Amino acid sequence: MFGLFENESAKKIKGHLLNLAALAKADGHIDAREMAFILAVGKKNGLGESEVKELVSGAKGVSAELPDTDSERFDQIYDLVHMMLADGIVDENEMDFCIMMAEKLGFRQAIVGVLVRKISQGVKDGIPQGQIKNESLEFLNYNDLPAR
Repeated sequence: MFGLFENESAKKIKGHLLNLAALAKADGHIDAREMAFILAVGKKNGLGESEVKELVSGAKGVSAELPDTDSERFDQIYDLVHMMLADGIVDENEMDFCIMMAEKLGFRQAIVGVLVRKISQGVKDGIPQGQIKNESLEFLNYNDLPAR
């Protein structure tokens, strides 16, 4: 009942957490570090631990709202890639899932693989999120230009 009155921002956050949970489950289980990361993202967005755990367990249905801007889309794919790297093992299913989710978030199919790998390498190299974001958005804007 209360879900009817939930604002779009809350729906986006919960949808994002569900995407993170799906990625964490892509290798068959949720590692403790992956769960800690999901909880941290939830907390950063104002959700309590029990609410996040309820979402992750699938006990509560949420219709995901897609982000409106490239900046919001980047933030979500960044968190997905960061989640993929959380357990220290990059499973091929997790990489495929990140690429698929980048497409679902609205990034062009022709560039999603490069984008996910660019974010992944930046995280591994310890580059700050803001710098990875700026470089990725420049990359996206350049690749959205019409052919000359």
